[in-house]
Amino acid sequence: MKKNNSVLIITERFYPEEFGINDLAQAWQAKGYEVAVLTQAPSYPFDRVYEGYKNKLFQTEKWQGIKIYRVFSLMGYKKGVLLKVLNYLCFAFFASLASLFIGRTYDNVFVYHVGPLTQAIPAVLIKKIFGSKLYIWTLDIWPDTVYAYGFREKAISRKLLDWFVKTVYKNCETVFVSCKGFKQKIQNYVPDARIIFSPQWAPNELNFDQVTPHESLKEGFNFTFAGNVGTVQNLENIIRGFALLPKSNNQINLNIIGDGSNLEPLKNIVKKENITNVHFWGRRPLKEMPKWFEGSDVLIISLIDEPIFSLTVPAKFQAYLASGKPIYCVMKGEVADLVTNNEIGFVAQPDDIDDIRSGFEKFLNTPKHELQAFGSNMKSLLADEYDRNKIIQQMTEEVFM
Repeated sequence: MKKNNSVLIITERFYPEEFGINDLAQAWQAKGYEVAVLTQAPSYPFDRVYEGYKNKLFQTEKWQGIKIYRVFSLMGYKKGVLLKVLNYLCFAFFASLASLFIGRTYDNVFVYHVGPLTQAIPAVLIKKIFGSKLYIWTLDIWPDTVYAYGFREKAISRKLLDWFVKTVYKNCETVFVSCKGFKQKIQNYVPDARIIFSPQWAPNELNFDQVTPHESLKEGFNFTFAGNVGTVQNLENIIRGFALLPKSNNQINLNIIGDGSNLEPLKNIVKKENITNVHFWGRRPLKEMPKWFEGSDVLIISLIDEPIFSLTVPAKFQAYLASGKPIYCVMKGEVADLVTNNEIGFVAQPDDIDDIRSGFEKFLNTPKHELQAFGSNMKSLLADEYDRNKIIQQMTEEVFM
């Protein structure tokens, strides 16, 4: 017999990995709903299992009253495309096996789609076999993201991916999308899909009350990028644009906080081209980030120039808004429009290194009181578009009521 008001969240990433689904799961649990999570051994972004965890075929644990089912995770996904694909399929396979035993007990299945859409396979299986209602929160749009990350687009693979994407979305009661531009992309596959705009919000762990700047930051004007350091973040162009600033001013710093597949190549660029005042701080705990933001003058958000990324609002955007610090947007599309229309920073073209340099200079030449005005505008945007309680309530009513 199914449990009333219960949900099984299926996601490749969950606590102790730092993703927004952790907050949503806790919020639903606090509202009295029975929440369980089907995920894998935690390893992101290090490509190794977290200390204190084991990589078993199947195991269970409890966190904040939430039951967590974990399946085996294939390591090595940072080493190449083949292992990355096998990692996706590994979770889909083992999670599907687990779902045959645990799926019947839950009214609703909720997929947190960040990364591969293949994690929706066990959710579709549960719906087909046990009749559970299926919901998905889409934060990455397939197959566009697949090609943007360098996978070759061939006629056969395109047809297969199109069929797969259509199959997933047509089985969903509701599709929540984190970016407005995703709606049309999904409707191209399922015209009558019920789609609701549900953006991400600033992480609940970020506390800016009485925060002081992080002591590691250098003196001077600090530009800071925080987040995944991958190939699509366009940090090569950010660094090279920064390198074009006049050498006479050695009080300008570029901070890169985070880890990822492109970290070592970026360090090599800085060393080989003898670029000064670029500081790599590695990955830092989320609760520590307010100190880094407080000590920064401008926060950088950037992606390469690919059509899909013009529709994307990276998760860091809402965290940046919460900090109240001006945003340097080096990307096209929705985020660039938000920055320009709401007057919360400046924008540069992602593929134009000289324009990126010009953007850095624009911030350096802007009076302090004007930079502070950006912060006031950010608070208004955060309250109007990205209010955590409103978004969670909207999703709660859709899934449970």
